[in-house]
Amino acid sequence: MLVVGLTGGIASGKSMVSGILRSLGACIIDADVIAHELIIPGLPAWEEIVERFGEGILLEDRRINRPLLGRIIFRDPAKRVVLNSILHPRIFAEVEQQRKEIERKSPDAIVILDAALLIETGAHERVDAVILVQVSEDLQIKRLMERNGLTREEAIERIRAQASLEEKKRHAGYIIDASKSPEDVKLQTIEVFEKLKVLSRRDKKPS
Repeated sequence: MLVVGLTGGIASGKSMVSGILRSLGACIIDADVIAHELIIPGLPAWEEIVERFGEGILLEDRRINRPLLGRIIFRDPAKRVVLNSILHPRIFAEVEQQRKEIERKSPDAIVILDAALLIETGAHERVDAVILVQVSEDLQIKRLMERNGLTREEAIERIRAQASLEEKKRHAGYIIDASKSPEDVKLQTIEVFEKLKVLSRRDKKPS
């Protein structure tokens, strides 16, 4: 089994690439989906977040108001550290659980760990290769403002809270430019996936 990290800055087009990789036959472990599932009301992570951040972050149905929590943590690095300390250990425990389950069912699978904070959390050291999805910062800001309804300053604040593009590039074995057309991004992704299949076959050869 080959485990590959997929990362990219916020609003970089990573989700589109993840979807293409899934359609090509890769098994996707999505850290963001796991994070959403961890904060369902009543679960331990939800309880700890409410304890640390107060009931003011809750909606009427007791779900966490994610846009509000996002504004809080991106304006206060110390609070971002607190949230990460609650979520990240649980996220990566579940990632490992899913990885083992995939390995049990499909030992020859190519597994994609889709994680925005792959580099920042050190998870890149646990995978066999890293794919980076990149766009220019101007396009990233534009997409983030449109997608999340943020001001330019808020968008820049969120982008700067992540590792820089140069830092990500240092760890990336494959880079996909998502500023191109969707058709071009698909072609780039297919090319990377073909290389991963070669790498996977090579890893299975006896030494």
